[in-house]
Amino acid sequence: MATELEPAHSAGVVTKVDPAEVPSAAWGWSGESKRTFRIAGWFVVVALLAMIIGNHSGKIEDIYLVGFAALLAGILVRDSVLARKPR
Repeated sequence: MATELEPAHSAGVVTKVDPAEVPSAAWGWSGESKRTFRIAGWFVVVALLAMIIGNHSGKIEDIYLVGFAALLAGILVRDSVLARKPR
């Protein structure tokens, strides 16, 4: 019984990882979807800001919610700006 993996041969799938190390790369499942991450990030920003509306009476919670939302929004804007610059 052999424990060695046979090298996988992809049929035109462009990937940055070796399919022998990551078998799902042959199906194209190993890439990062930057657009999906950005959409999810903006969803989290909106969700954090929506949590301000609630039954809490203190303002400390609001400061943390707005702070984390602003930090995440800053990261997302920086990522978008850096992605548009030519390399």
